[in-house]
Amino acid sequence: MDITLTSLETEHSALLKGKIVSQIASQGGWLPFSRYMEMALYEPGMGYYSAGAHKLGVGGDFTTAPELSPLFGAAICSTLLPVLEGLKEKGLPTQILEFGAGTGKLAISILTRLNDLGFDLDRYDIIEISPDLAQRQKKQIDDALKELKLSTQCHWLNSLPIDFKGVIIANEVIDAIPCDTIIYQGGFWYWYGVSFENERLIWKTGLPVEQDLLPESLLSTHFSEGYVTELHAPANAWMHQLAKQLNTGLFLTFDYGFPESEYYHPQRLEGTLMAHHRHHAIQDPFHLPGLCDLTTHIEWSQIARSALAENADDVYLTNQAAYLLDAGIGDIALEIGDPSDPKTFLPISNALQKLLSEAEMGELFKAFAFSKNLDAVLPGYSLEDLPGLRGRNRF
Repeated sequence: MDITLTSLETEHSALLKGKIVSQIASQGGWLPFSRYMEMALYEPGMGYYSAGAHKLGVGGDFTTAPELSPLFGAAICSTLLPVLEGLKEKGLPTQILEFGAGTGKLAISILTRLNDLGFDLDRYDIIEISPDLAQRQKKQIDDALKELKLSTQCHWLNSLPIDFKGVIIANEVIDAIPCDTIIYQGGFWYWYGVSFENERLIWKTGLPVEQDLLPESLLSTHFSEGYVTELHAPANAWMHQLAKQLNTGLFLTFDYGFPESEYYHPQRLEGTLMAHHRHHAIQDPFHLPGLCDLTTHIEWSQIARSALAENADDVYLTNQAAYLLDAGIGDIALEIGDPSDPKTFLPISNALQKLLSEAEMGELFKAFAFSKNLDAVLPGYSLEDLPGLRGRNRF
């Protein structure tokens, strides 16, 4: 793969690499992978999400569902609307909080669809850790609010509100929460971290993993020597905190991943960790630190258990295609486009194919949600729950 870097990009990555190497040295020559990933993505002024690089869309490193089509956000509104109407009936503010809003396109498509449906949202707030993305979001959303002539208040927050009542959404957020890597050697699990030798960042085995930190699937199944996978304590802690602070409402997220039995399958020998740069998938997570996005797939079973531990009423999981179809994305496409006009409908059809196809985003991407103190039946939630976890088969 030939990627030509500017001198500024080369210098930027080298500076962050030097800081990582200093951190490794200060820790005795070995660094937990979660700390490396945290620095590579979020080191102030240097990490991938904090250094001002262009990340999304054709000129960026990856494309998300909201970037593909406003149909994605419009379909989500089929789920959000009954929740928001229920809040309004209880005399509560109608508000949506989005984590990691990208370029703001999901927010705009949701605001537009709710407006088309005659619903006036009180607030749409965003928590965004990337300064350049926050700046782009503000311009795009302010322009959209003016064009739609909406009185909806939009604010950028630094932290999750306490005792929140409303809807919380997150599209491709959990996959960027730092994880730890572990390796199976000699019949035991060991931490698999980062070291520095011969001017290169390398993998290095650390201490044994404490048994109580291992999922049941990793204790009850035989794995091949050198099998590598991930543990997601920070993501699970994030879900605990979010579920704790959601008093009444719904959490909805979309991301790629598997339930525990699939995630820790014996044939998944190298885990799910991946780097991305300019729409290229890169196996080496140490490639160009600060310039590459680092992600892992989500292990949904523990995410769900984390929500249930904080008194979520129900948890739901299905693939993205099933969710969007049940939420009415096909009907919405016919509302906004005429199939007899190829010029206008072909882009709509192409976007639907990418969102729904098993070979694209339809199967690998999952729609996960949990509710608290809700009475509404939610469109989009009608299939199977996570195995072994409670729910009312609305998803």
